[in-house]
Amino acid sequence: MNITVYLGANEGNDPILKSAVCELGKWIGENGNTLIYGGSEAGLMGELAKSVLKTGSNVIGVEPQFFIDAGFEFDGLTELIITKDMSERKAKMIELGDAFIAFPGGTGTLEEITEVMSKVSLKQLDSPCIVYNLNGYYDDLKNLLKHMTEKGLSSEEKQKGIYFVENLEEIKAILDNN
Repeated sequence: MNITVYLGANEGNDPILKSAVCELGKWIGENGNTLIYGGSEAGLMGELAKSVLKTGSNVIGVEPQFFIDAGFEFDGLTELIITKDMSERKAKMIELGDAFIAFPGGTGTLEEITEVMSKVSLKQLDSPCIVYNLNGYYDDLKNLLKHMTEKGLSSEEKQKGIYFVENLEEIKAILDNN
C-alpha cells in the first residue's frame, strides 16, 4: 500500500512528536508499505522518511522545484519526484496514495489534508483520510467538522471516510479494514 503522510518540515517543541512519527514510519516500513511524503530531510518529515528507510521499505518524496533550489531535498530516498509547484505536488501525492494520514503539522499540512477531506466527502476519492489527533492536536478541526454538520452545511454521510485517531493502533485498525 502507498501511504501518503502529510506533516511538517519543522520538529516542533513537543518531544512526543518525534517518537510518534518514528513509530509510524517504522510500522509503515515493517509492513511492506511505501511512504509518499513531501521529500524533505528536515524536521518531522526527515524523521519519518529515515524511520521507513531503516526498515528497507521504499520512500517516495514529492517536492516542488523551489524547495530543491533551496536545498531541502533528501538525497537518500528511493525516488524523488520534482514538481513545478505546490499544486502539482498535492495532485501527485494524491495520485500516488492509497491512504492518507495527516500527522500534526502547520498550515501546509492543513491545506493538504483538507483537500483530501474534500475529495473524500465529494466521493472523488475512495481512500481512508486519517487525521492523527495526537494529544488532541486536531481537536478544533474535529469540532469544526461536527459544527458544519450541526449547521446543516455538511453531513455524517459526507464525512464518511474521514477518521480522527488518537494513536497508531487506531491507524492500523482502519488500514487493515480497507
